[in-house]
Amino acid sequence: MTAQAPRHAPSPAPRRGPALARTGEADRAGSGPESPAPGPESPPLRTVLLGPGADLPGFRAAVRGLVAAGVAPEGVAFASGAAPGLFAPAPAPAEGAAVPLPRAVADLIAMVVPHRDPERYALLYGLIWRILKGERQLLEVGSDPLVHRLGLMRRAIQRDLHKMHAFLRFRRVPEAAGTERFVAWFEPEHHILEAAAPFFVERFRALRWTILTPEGSAIWDGEAVRFGPPGRREAVPPGDGFEAGWRDYYESTFNPARTNLRAMRAEMPKKYWHNMPETAAIPALIRAAGTRTAQMIEREPQMPTKRQPVRAVAAMADQDPASLDALNALIRRSEPLVPGATQAVLGEGPVGATVAFVGEQPGDQEDRQGRPFVGPAGQLLSRAMAEAGLARDRAYLTNAVKHFKFEERGKRRIHQKPTAGEVSHYRWWLDRELDFVGPKLVVALGATAVLALTGKAVPITRARGPFRFERFDNRFQGFITVHPSYLLRLPDEAKAEAYAAFVDDLRRVEALAQDLAS
Repeated sequence: MTAQAPRHAPSPAPRRGPALARTGEADRAGSGPESPAPGPESPPLRTVLLGPGADLPGFRAAVRGLVAAGVAPEGVAFASGAAPGLFAPAPAPAEGAAVPLPRAVADLIAMVVPHRDPERYALLYGLIWRILKGERQLLEVGSDPLVHRLGLMRRAIQRDLHKMHAFLRFRRVPEAAGTERFVAWFEPEHHILEAAAPFFVERFRALRWTILTPEGSAIWDGEAVRFGPPGRREAVPPGDGFEAGWRDYYESTFNPARTNLRAMRAEMPKKYWHNMPETAAIPALIRAAGTRTAQMIEREPQMPTKRQPVRAVAAMADQDPASLDALNALIRRSEPLVPGATQAVLGEGPVGATVAFVGEQPGDQEDRQGRPFVGPAGQLLSRAMAEAGLARDRAYLTNAVKHFKFEERGKRRIHQKPTAGEVSHYRWWLDRELDFVGPKLVVALGATAVLALTGKAVPITRARGPFRFERFDNRFQGFITVHPSYLLRLPDEAKAEAYAAFVDDLRRVEALAQDLAS
């Protein structure tokens, strides 16, 4: 990602180091007036000229040079984006070695540098100087005036980033050759454009977009972000076709009984309203809130509509698919019977395969790719099958549950085990699938697959090996073994032995398949 600082109006004069000193020293002044200029015998005041906006790289380089030269906060003045005015610039200190700081301090610096306060650099250098002089736990002293003031700045940046993430709206702009770009206008309180850009890259990676602000612009071309000159609000179209649908959705979800003007203004300040399409509908919705609330109270109560997985499966069974392709088409169109999932993951392999493997459910990679056993557990299964002499492309692989059930934790999707009821809901699909494939041997990988095939919980350790699935009237031979994901969860010292036992199971499966095929 390329980075070029956006332009903005320069600060008129440099700022000297903060007058805040260690607790107990006589010259501590809190947020009062600056320290007097050095006397005739004092070292010359050093002026550090930094770039406009949030010049974090420039500040880091300046700190390294100042620390290497032993320059105290009261001996340096910081200027941003312009000549230092009345202060005569001293030669810039040569850049020194990296300054070792606690991680929390480095994070605070990165958050405060985008603040609009012209004293931010001086305050940060004062903090760094005190920490290097022995106050390693300074950030934990919340009553310290310097720490308190920097904390307020950090929270102001966090609020500004949150508002930009929440209230920025893109509008479609057609371009030549049938392409399109999305453009948005935003007026941040602080210099946060570069800090906010990664959020929009991650969220709208597939689009080509431009964010315009009064200080600079961010342009994403699908591969990298570049930062350019300030933009104009007139460059953003007043609306596009998508916004009408969005306003309809907003109006349909507006709850008049919970209208709270003070809370609305606190969460969505009026300064952002002119950039958001849904706000055009707010005045009319507020005027009608009283009438709509009264109508809601007078209306007879109704029970909420609940999903009925059993009815959904029964409805699909009534369609009586005549082939595996027709069955798969039903599964693709179905609503997931477990929470989550982006698509149904169908079985894979030839109809008439001698051996069919049944796992638990798709994982994260399977859900993304739409294929069974392609994630870490699937790769381990493929390796074990190859060692046992089983050709994966001649076997049929599927799962008892056809959708990925997961819980989101940050950016990760964590697998959740399906319940017995959810396994039961999917059982009709599995039964018909095996009817169409017609294997002679079915291998159950793990307890969930056994539950789906038998209708009851069976301990894997006691049933491991050949098994008869009576629920299918013994139409095929059965075999029970562990799921490959179980091997991945074992401690390293136990993995080799467990993997060898798993390969031995698959060798027995290969021998059984040879006997059944002859």
